[in-house]
Amino acid sequence: MRQEALKALNLKPGQTIVDATVGTAGHSLEILKAISPGGRLIGIDRDEDSLVIAKERLAEFNSQVGGSTARFTTGGPARPTIDIAHGDFRDINKILNGLKVKKIDGILFDLGVSSYQLDSKERGFSFRYDAPLDMRMDKTSYILAYDLVNNLTEKEISDILWMFGEERWHNRIARYLVRERSHSPVATTGQLRDIVLRAIGRPFSPGQRIHPATRTFQALRIAVNRELEALEEALRAVPELLKKNGRVCVISFHSLEDRIVKHNFKENSLKGIYRIITKKPLEAGDDETAQNPRSRSAKMRAASKI
Repeated sequence: MRQEALKALNLKPGQTIVDATVGTAGHSLEILKAISPGGRLIGIDRDEDSLVIAKERLAEFNSQVGGSTARFTTGGPARPTIDIAHGDFRDINKILNGLKVKKIDGILFDLGVSSYQLDSKERGFSFRYDAPLDMRMDKTSYILAYDLVNNLTEKEISDILWMFGEERWHNRIARYLVRERSHSPVATTGQLRDIVLRAIGRPFSPGQRIHPATRTFQALRIAVNRELEALEEALRAVPELLKKNGRVCVISFHSLEDRIVKHNFKENSLKGIYRIITKKPLEAGDDETAQNPRSRSAKMRAASKI
């Protein structure tokens, strides 16, 4: 939904735009083209591995890279300024204050786990590989999925699976996990996947649209990274950061995220702060879902500061 997001941001030369989930810079490269000449891009991400790639991909706009916050010098007045910061978008105020940025023209959130992270098997995000149960977006944080699976009570695990994954088999899966770890720790994604399959008593077949372990992995990842809490905090901060007519655009990948975005936009609309641009969330078309199956669950909402 890249083009839809860029259109919703109403990008113009000279603007200051925040890519709150810069990842490997897919959106950021297009944003830079639209805000040139001049302009300023501020890219934020929790994942230092992704930021390494982002800096490499943005190298054509850069003459110097380094540090947790990297300034890409412009090389001339016509080229944009680029700042890349390692951090959580829940700390958007702190990050922008550190860069001496008071107001912005737009901000983009592309939520959830990226294709790059899913394909990095050692990160433990995917049930397609047998890897350590990690799931941290920020590798400097302390809590791993391993810790939750092996240390929480059965009820706590069950609650996580229901609240963050809306998993109908949450009680049964939690019971099987606790039973399994009583013999030996559940240490890998492969073990977790197989326990889920045994718990629900249904093997995965290639024709299935959604793998039975999807919701369990989603729930644990959200819990490890406190994703919903971070989203709520960031969205609360955005109105004060946006200039008049500034835009906020959010791409979400499951109903829990979308619900938070919908509620925030509606609340700010009723207060006379936002004008909602997307009366209903935009969804990916058939061509995009054929090229990128992950996009089938994507929903995009956008609003403008009044």
